Amino acid sequence: MSVNLTLLFVMGVLYAVGIYLLLERSLTRVLFGLMLLANGTNLLLLTTGGYAGLAPIFDKDIPAATYNDPLPQAFILTSIVISFAVTAFMISLIYRAWLLSRADHIQVDREDLRVAKRDLYDDEEDSEIAIEVSDFHENVQPLGKRETIPGIGSRRLPRVQGKASNGNAGKRRDGQAVTPGKEHE
Repeated sequence: MSVNLTLLFVMGVLYAVGIYLLLERSLTRVLFGLMLLANGTNLLLLTTGGYAGLAPIFDKDIPAATYNDPLPQAFILTSIVISFAVTAFMISLIYRAWLLSRADHIQVDREDLRVAKRDLYDDEEDSEIAIEVSDFHENVQPLGKRETIPGIGSRRLPRVQGKASNGNAGKRRDGQAVTPGKEHE
């Protein structure tokens, strides 16, 4: 099976322009981008089917190699139905946005800008992780001497003003050591 280079070039152009239009803020351009991506996918599925052959209707006198593969055709029909549903949904979104704001573009949200400016460090996810983490035994080594996963280090957090360290970290008021996970006993 040889490949038709013209179809591959057209498919590449459809994908490139479709992705470019998807990145725009106009909902109409996003719709056109989705439509171009769907048509590029249909061409991709068409090229996987190979050259045109006979209809896939069985006859005893025709050898099997001359038939056309029906699976890419079924995929193309499915892709057409899905792209039609997505297009109808996008048209309804565009119409609703036009009725509400008389605008076709998506505005910049202040909350999105605030989230984008936040520090990427998350105390829960990025803290130091000990290798021996189990609910069945108690890890008695101090945090500084535990063997940790390479590449994940602790981050120094700024001290809270007004609270000085008095050496009682990890201890209760009665002087007993606190085991992680058992502070509320």
